[in-house]
Amino acid sequence: MRIIVLDNDTDFEGWRKAARRLALNDVKPAEVTWTVRKDDELSSASCVNDLPDAPQARFNVTAIFVELAKAAILHRNDERFALLYRLLWRLRSHHDLLSATDDPDVAEVHAMARAVYGDIDRMHAQLRFREIGRERTAHYVAWFEPEHRIVEFAAPFFAGRFADMPWSILTPDVCAHWDGHAISTSPGIAKSEVPNEDRLEEAWRRHDNGLFNPARLKVMEMPQAYWRNLPEDSIIKPLIEDAMRMTSGPFIARKAAAPLKPQDEPMARKQARDKQVKDKQIQDKQAHDTIAALREEAAHCRACPLWKDATQTVFGEGPQDASLMLVGEQPGDKEDLAGHPFVGPAGQMLDRALEDAGIARAKVYITNAVKHFKFVPRGKIRLHQKPGTPEIRACRQWYARELDAIRPELVVALGATAAQSVLGKITPINKNRGRLIDHDGTKVLVTVHPSYLLRLPDEKARALEYQRFVDDLKIAADQLRNPARAA
Repeated sequence: MRIIVLDNDTDFEGWRKAARRLALNDVKPAEVTWTVRKDDELSSASCVNDLPDAPQARFNVTAIFVELAKAAILHRNDERFALLYRLLWRLRSHHDLLSATDDPDVAEVHAMARAVYGDIDRMHAQLRFREIGRERTAHYVAWFEPEHRIVEFAAPFFAGRFADMPWSILTPDVCAHWDGHAISTSPGIAKSEVPNEDRLEEAWRRHDNGLFNPARLKVMEMPQAYWRNLPEDSIIKPLIEDAMRMTSGPFIARKAAAPLKPQDEPMARKQARDKQVKDKQIQDKQAHDTIAALREEAAHCRACPLWKDATQTVFGEGPQDASLMLVGEQPGDKEDLAGHPFVGPAGQMLDRALEDAGIARAKVYITNAVKHFKFVPRGKIRLHQKPGTPEIRACRQWYARELDAIRPELVVALGATAAQSVLGKITPINKNRGRLIDHDGTKVLVTVHPSYLLRLPDEKARALEYQRFVDDLKIAADQLRNPARAA
């Protein structure tokens, strides 16, 4: 049994070096025990020195795994180091393992990463600074109790947002400090050691009290466990109690309805019809909320590294009950800045082709296989870069969930990247375009991406290919009008 002692609870680099050397020497996961160094213990480096070098053996893991591991190591799960090494060990012989979402190890690591990213988002949204001192001697202090060990990972966000003020973020795990130039850390403290509240704290309370609207109260939207991170904590409970009193008791008491008389029957039918209309509106809203919930969840996606450089996640748009779903490659420069799919030159080309094919864009759900813009910077210009297979696989969950929410009659894959995402494999365009393909109960039509038309240098060739593109879209339009004949 080999015992690996890491320097601290978030020692990713120590784990990475030790795990790589263990794997290169074929040390099985069951033969390794992972722990964190105490003051009188050796570091991780000295715990693997007895392993022989393996210069001939090499293996690589994807950037997706690295990002997952960096996030999962911040989780409080005591078995995280062992779990990640077991996953690394299996990835050597099963390169596509991370796409097997039903695998217990893969599912657990993804769940841990989501929990960590969610905790980071909560910290970014909920952390409130208190002003200690006055004017030139003022220092800003915030208390936060994270669910996971995220402080050092999340602190740079506040250095960018509040770069002009000295601050300290105090937590039970570790404290982060910003002096206007660099972030430093110190050991965690107890809440009782936090400086007393002051005028900024009171300002937050007045602000929250003035904005509170009992009609929009959603008690479960923020669990009570997270109230402790807010300066409004002391007033939340009284505000909720007041709202409950306003919406109960005599305010909503009503007499039981009397039995209907014969002359009341027309009114009863009208009320029944009104109820049906209202129920349909509620169902439509719930359906819309499904896509809205997916869009909100995707905004925090960290499944591949593209989120780091992109401006934002560009999710799909269109009616929930759309019969036609168009899938492109990825957002471009214009889409990345606007936050909407197909609004740049390729989107204008697509709009024109849809109109010539007799398809209203407003009735189509449009999305991309990859939701973040992948590019190479060239000065002030961002040059489009084609997504790779790891990025397509990482983002395919969003397409699958959009497909399940929309349930269209037909999916049109625009280009090779979209076809690979939709059909789950590399699909040649020219061999498959213009014909309907049955895939897992959904009809799929493959065609070119409209940006392909923009890249053609010859005007005659561009006109010819544009007409072929319109003809492909007409097949889609005909399929929606006459599904039996088109099939």
